[in-house]
Amino acid sequence: MASGAEAVLFWCLAPLMVIAALGLVLARKAVHATLCVVFVMVCLAVLYVAQEAPFLGIVQVVVYTGAVMMLFLFVIMLVGVDASDSLVETIRGQRLVGWLLGLGLGAVLVGVLGRVAFPEGVGLEVANEVTNPVGLARILLSDFVFALEIVGILLVTAAIAALTLTHKQRLTARVGQKEMADARVAGGGSLTPLPAPGVYAQRNAMDVPALDAQGRPLESSVSRVLRVRGQERSAPVDPQIRRLDDPGPAGPAVDPPARTTEEES
Repeated sequence: MASGAEAVLFWCLAPLMVIAALGLVLARKAVHATLCVVFVMVCLAVLYVAQEAPFLGIVQVVVYTGAVMMLFLFVIMLVGVDASDSLVETIRGQRLVGWLLGLGLGAVLVGVLGRVAFPEGVGLEVANEVTNPVGLARILLSDFVFALEIVGILLVTAAIAALTLTHKQRLTARVGQKEMADARVAGGGSLTPLPAPGVYAQRNAMDVPALDAQGRPLESSVSRVLRVRGQERSAPVDPQIRRLDDPGPAGPAVDPPARTTEEES
């Protein structure tokens, strides 16, 4: 019999878990469905700890909630949530096979539940005579070792299937560093990295072009996106160089030569 505190905890968490499970099925966005699964797993970990199985509770949080579900969220954020699956049946009879496999899985689950529910349980106090991890390992590696091996084979098969389904044949030959350099030279590109933006004596902003050795702005130092958007700022140019670039109607302005000592005397 469960204590009063355990019963109160169960009746507080169980409705929330059911609501989150329904949210998993009925949610239209994959991110919301994943968050519902995370909530269910956290509540399940709390129930494990309340039933004197702290090792299972910690594993539930660390492995499933902290690793697997976060991995699902990262994949959803990287791949996107706007993709739609095709509902066209590509293989004939696959729906019938799916229904048969679903019925078989349901029969297996009913058998497992019947085996667990009908025999009288001994309680976790007897199972955890040494410690909870030792008792769990003793049960898994003695009574349920065959089921443990089947689960391991299933996980390996799922990983291999995922790699097989996501594998794509390369449409073009692999381009190495030498081929990339040859193509860049043939296209008139630069082999060296582009100059960094910013005049470091005054500012290092991304929208300010760098200056070359003669003090002229380098357009290649500013991102093409900023130039297209019109967000490029002009770099400060030396006044003498500006006069040389914009001579005006009277021609380029040239400073008079410095007088020597002999001319002054």
